[in-house]
Amino acid sequence: MGDQTQLKTIDPKIMVERVSEQLSPNDLNDLCDATDAAIEGGGGFGWVELPARDTLENYWRGVVTAPTRELFVARLDDTICGTTQLMLPPKNNEAQGHVVHLTTNFVAPWARGYHLAKMLLEEVEKHCLAEGYAVINLDVRETMTRAIEVYEGMGYVQFGLHPYSVRAKGETIKSRYYYKVINPKFFE
Repeated sequence: MGDQTQLKTIDPKIMVERVSEQLSPNDLNDLCDATDAAIEGGGGFGWVELPARDTLENYWRGVVTAPTRELFVARLDDTICGTTQLMLPPKNNEAQGHVVHLTTNFVAPWARGYHLAKMLLEEVEKHCLAEGYAVINLDVRETMTRAIEVYEGMGYVQFGLHPYSVRAKGETIKSRYYYKVINPKFFE
């Protein structure tokens, strides 16, 4: 009998965080790579074809500096592999100041299976509660069945369907609209 080598499995390091300052060059590169992978995988949050790299870099730099947006990223072994954004209500809209909109929620195909999408949502909900928001709205293409499962599994309630929401590669794709009340006491 020969020597048998025992292999050890190493659990990946996974985390979610809010981006509060400019992205480092490495993080920006990782974020653009993850975005490219998501677009190629059919979840490009608006993009159908891959944009030029400088377009993506400028987009993400703009998100970080926009006062009406907050960016959250998921990391797998310190590499950014997914995001979600909050679109904050305008300051002049007192009547809807308690509602935020979730957008650009994705995890790159190569990083799926680690529950990062759920972790992103949990972190966003926790942050929204701390900031005094009561409701999160979002929309998702009807073809994104896994994302729909995640949203519905976390208590998001569908309230509408837009039959002409998305146009991609010659097809019209419906979108579903969801909300979640994260602070019911706000309405008491």
